[in-house]
Amino acid sequence: MTRFHRLFSALCWACALLPGAVMLLLIGFLLRQGWGSLDLHLLFGDTPPLDALFRFVPVWDGIWPACFGTLCVVVLAGVISIPLGILCGIHLSEFAQGRFRDILSFCVDLLAGMPSILMGLFGFALILFLRHTLLPDVGTGLLLSGFCLGLLVLPYMVNATYTSLSSLPQDLRLLGPSLGLNHMQSIRHILLPSAGKGIVSGLVLSLGRAAEDTAVIMLTGAVANAGMPRSLFDKYEALPFYIYTTAAEYQTPEDLNRGFGAALVLLVMTTGLFLAAHLLHQAMERRWRRG
Repeated sequence: MTRFHRLFSALCWACALLPGAVMLLLIGFLLRQGWGSLDLHLLFGDTPPLDALFRFVPVWDGIWPACFGTLCVVVLAGVISIPLGILCGIHLSEFAQGRFRDILSFCVDLLAGMPSILMGLFGFALILFLRHTLLPDVGTGLLLSGFCLGLLVLPYMVNATYTSLSSLPQDLRLLGPSLGLNHMQSIRHILLPSAGKGIVSGLVLSLGRAAEDTAVIMLTGAVANAGMPRSLFDKYEALPFYIYTTAAEYQTPEDLNRGFGAALVLLVMTTGLFLAAHLLHQAMERRWRRG
């Protein structure tokens, strides 16, 4: 039995270390392939960086427009999915009951399992419907991509909020009524701050999922060499689409290395979003403790 316990413990340790090892291998591979192409020319091409950043001079041979487009579409997806996901998660955990709760939970799980290509087709079909009914001049663009990505990552926020609230101990739930707070006040001042870490984890997962998706944006507005979007209805560039097209159409090893460099930039951007979400949670937690 002791030998079995040792083997089982070693297997558990190996399974625990496997995700970290795979992540390090992937990062090491990206660094090996794309580190040499990481420079200002990759981002801005022949355009002076300050002119591109502050004077909005077009960049045609760099990935800066793709970086900006990715950031815009992630922000739009977050604006749509975060408030709706948190509110839906609160309703599932605190208010929904009986059969309606089961149906709503099933719909959330069904949406979570939807392939991203279907969400892209939904956005494309929505544009076709609007063209033939209400808005004949409407087309694919940044707003449509943000909307579809927001729907795609919405279940992550719902499930993260629901799970975080449902796992709170009963003693914490009784704290609000014991202080004379009603249900809504208890949710706002006690339950939500206590569940903040789990909710932020869902936010991180949602932002990362939105930043890396290619199928949705490919069908809803991302194109090559679109430049900087001037409005929410313009076509745009995005890093996942740039990486996809580079890997599919590269002509020289240098072109492929630029794709690896763009993958590193995307990794840095998503890591920055994760850190920003973590710092936001810490700030909210400190504010709650002071209150």
